[in-house]
Amino acid sequence: MTIDTKYINHLINVSSKAALASSYLIGKKDKIAADQAAVDSMRTELNKIDMNGQVVIGEGSLDEAPMLYTGELLGNKKGPSFDIAVDPLEGTNFAANNLPGAISVIAISEKGNLFNAPETYMDKIATGKIEKGLIDLDNSIKKNITNLADYMNKDISSITACVMDRPRHKKIIDELKELNVKIKLITDGDVLGALYVSNPKYHVDIFLGIGGGPEGVLAAAALDTYDCYFQGRFIFDNEKDINEAKLLGITDLNKKYELKEIVKGDSIFCATGITTSDVLSGIHVDGNNYTSETLVTHKNSNLKEIIKRTDPIKE
Repeated sequence: MTIDTKYINHLINVSSKAALASSYLIGKKDKIAADQAAVDSMRTELNKIDMNGQVVIGEGSLDEAPMLYTGELLGNKKGPSFDIAVDPLEGTNFAANNLPGAISVIAISEKGNLFNAPETYMDKIATGKIEKGLIDLDNSIKKNITNLADYMNKDISSITACVMDRPRHKKIIDELKELNVKIKLITDGDVLGALYVSNPKYHVDIFLGIGGGPEGVLAAAALDTYDCYFQGRFIFDNEKDINEAKLLGITDLNKKYELKEIVKGDSIFCATGITTSDVLSGIHVDGNNYTSETLVTHKNSNLKEIIKRTDPIKE
């Protein structure tokens, strides 16, 4: 089964309008309001689409944000059944403080094909296309970096690793420094961070570290079309998360998930820039129109491009 290409434009519309709604709150120091604006817009637009959609990856309680909650039904109840994953505003702090890298993200797959990730953290690693068995979460940092450098025929010192700048990553960052690897530190934006490995022009060879589990699924949905490598393992370190995992049918709490286990079959992914980043330009409003840039992937048609559009603010 494939997803009809008409849904590509529908989803660009959803993420770009959510980005526009959030853009009015850029720099206003209120990340909750910026997130809520994106959530409300996304819900409104999704409910106009011919589909039976169900949210399997919703807004995370890790952000303590207003939710498009997991299990929520969306669409006008006509048409195919889809799993939906959303992050209406990734980089809430970026939007609130007018910093680069805020995006609005959505992905859909056919029913049952997107992994229903628990609301917990995930240890993850992503690279461009590589040979099987080269990179693994159970390898040491040194082994993964050495293997990657050998495969790419590069010196270790010319490998660039993207890591989120968090105290929990001190050991990873120290090891990378010891290896003399170039390090790109990001302060937020787990999905965008993983997307850097999708294209050599971003000069990032590997993305690694611990971030949100739901964001891991969204990143995997995008990287799938690029034929990138992604592996993730959820972190269950308290009773609440362990019980939630069991309710979701997760029995092996230490399982490493490969990309094809996270996203099966056809999928569409859209990420629209809210504030400008290395990957996407932010929303630009000019009179009654706005211009947006959306990274779109559709697996079956092998679409992977950045689409720039100018649309009327009010239809």
